[in-house]
Amino acid sequence: MRDNSNELFPIVSPDGMVIGSATRGECHSGSKLLHPVVHIHVFDSDGRLFLQKRPEWKDIQPGKWDTSVGGHVDYGETIADAALRETREELSITNGDFKYLDRYVFESDREKELINAFRLMVESPDAIKPSAELDGGRFWEIEEIKSSLGKGIFTPNFESEFIRLGLGE
Repeated sequence: MRDNSNELFPIVSPDGMVIGSATRGECHSGSKLLHPVVHIHVFDSDGRLFLQKRPEWKDIQPGKWDTSVGGHVDYGETIADAALRETREELSITNGDFKYLDRYVFESDREKELINAFRLMVESPDAIKPSAELDGGRFWEIEEIKSSLGKGIFTPNFESEFIRLGLGE
């Protein structure tokens, strides 16, 4: 499996207005073209946070633990539709009460993303069925996440977002 480098993403201004389009390959080439993504942090009723393991074939941060659900917004798609689509594709969750948390710009050495972050509660851990897009996943105790920060286990994006959004509080 591989990412589709020809997939079309919207290019946006920092306030989220679509100003153009570019391919995944162009966006991840170091061009720093700002493109929108969704991150959904899925918690269970015990306060544990589900994290996905990124497969080794991913073009960004392979093999690291990451946000429950993360994905690009397709060109022409709304943020809400992308959040639901990505949650369905990655974890087989088909509905839920997505609570908006924040929108901000994250920049790495290869890309620049406008992140739209949400929180989602699931009643039962059994509601989650990770897809073949992931290398599995599991629920983590918040203290376990805190003690693992800065050790190269998580993506830098997840670590900064965990702190920024106060997910461990």
